[in-house]
Amino acid sequence: MFRRFFATATKGANLVSDVVIVGGGPAGLTMASSLKNSPILRDLSCTLIESGDITSTLQDYYADPPETILNRCVSITPATIEYLDKIGAWKFVKKARTENYDYIHTYDGLTGAAMEFDSPDMATMIENFNIQASLHQRILELNSEQPVNPLDLRDNTKVVKITRDPKTSWPIVQLSSGDSIKTRLLVGCDGARSPVRKFARIESRGWAYNQWGVVATLKYKDSGFRSPTGWQRFLPTGPLAQLPFPDSWLSIVWSVPPELAVVLVSLSDDSFVTMLNAASRLSQEELDSLYDLARDEPEKLKEEAEWRLGLFNDNLTAEQEEKFPPMVESLVPKSRGRFPLKLSHADDYVDERLALVGDAAHTTHPLAGQGLNMGQADVKSLVSTLEKSRERGLDIGSKFALDPYYSERYPYNHAMLGVVDKIHRIYSTRSPLVVWARSLGVDALNNVPFVKDLMVGQVSHMKSTK
Repeated sequence: MFRRFFATATKGANLVSDVVIVGGGPAGLTMASSLKNSPILRDLSCTLIESGDITSTLQDYYADPPETILNRCVSITPATIEYLDKIGAWKFVKKARTENYDYIHTYDGLTGAAMEFDSPDMATMIENFNIQASLHQRILELNSEQPVNPLDLRDNTKVVKITRDPKTSWPIVQLSSGDSIKTRLLVGCDGARSPVRKFARIESRGWAYNQWGVVATLKYKDSGFRSPTGWQRFLPTGPLAQLPFPDSWLSIVWSVPPELAVVLVSLSDDSFVTMLNAASRLSQEELDSLYDLARDEPEKLKEEAEWRLGLFNDNLTAEQEEKFPPMVESLVPKSRGRFPLKLSHADDYVDERLALVGDAAHTTHPLAGQGLNMGQADVKSLVSTLEKSRERGLDIGSKFALDPYYSERYPYNHAMLGVVDKIHRIYSTRSPLVVWARSLGVDALNNVPFVKDLMVGQVSHMKSTK
């Protein structure tokens, strides 16, 4: 018999909950859904704390999603989809707003050396809101199935302070509502600046990339008969990724130095579209010239860029045209945004009565599209660890019970962070020797199918979903 603790909703109360999750993003909502979906853990009392207004926002999205694709999008792997399906959330995803793609074309902005990856259902593009809304619907469904012990979801509620009970060492989370919740296990799904991690005094090490990611939603002029394709051009200023959605919509992540990010988000919509098309095709020398023009004389940029693009496109054969993404036609107004890029990794993922998940434990450059997938794998591992600990009669909040989660996830995440960082560094240089060596290597690897298959398998986790 396991002891359970139930939270009540009394204003200004001192409450107790078995598990408190801080953060209502994809990681936090997946954690909450997984706990309540688990036959072994579902009787635990669970509380999710989120500072934003996610209940009404996610319900509005689910009931009446916007006509255009939102700019916060991610590429998820088959392993992530499999897990969302396992916990009962994938059935709520709005499939018409997702795009499966099985082809990725990467190419060097300096030499044109290219590598093509082709694998069935390599990845799926989806809006963050689509993931969160599906998880929220699953939580509502689980709560209706377990009305005696539902998940307590508290949005519009900030964590004011975290302390420890002097007698039991259990974390006490003080909320902006006036309530405080003492918990057996505190789970930090609260992002890169995690207050939960800071409370535990777990160091997070890494560095900023001196790049910002510019995101936006756009539409191709005509994607023709091409199958959905992910495009990524590696430029010295940072990679430009174009990722497909249905009906010729696309989402971009354009990594550039901070000063260039400011320029790009300040351009008119038409000039931005033209600059994006130029960045996917023109030489780095021409792009440098256009960047200067965008900064100093933005009113002249569109005409100059279109003239250069016209010369370039007129000289392409039909076969050569297939090596570049389709031309972009329009930008969804007000869809541009920017955010700083950095690598960070916590020294530990667990402490006594505490665990870190997703961005609270690690952040990476978006060039490989693995950030959210790594967080989902964290949730899967942590829930499995808690299930095994409970079956063995262990206290799920003890560091001894939580350590297997850290042992499983830290080495893999550390390796993935290192690989992505090295790819970024190799492609960020203009050193002639490095450029020659990387292009030679890419051309060689592109002709070795089994090596490419191995790379795709590792990135998509296709071989680790048992």
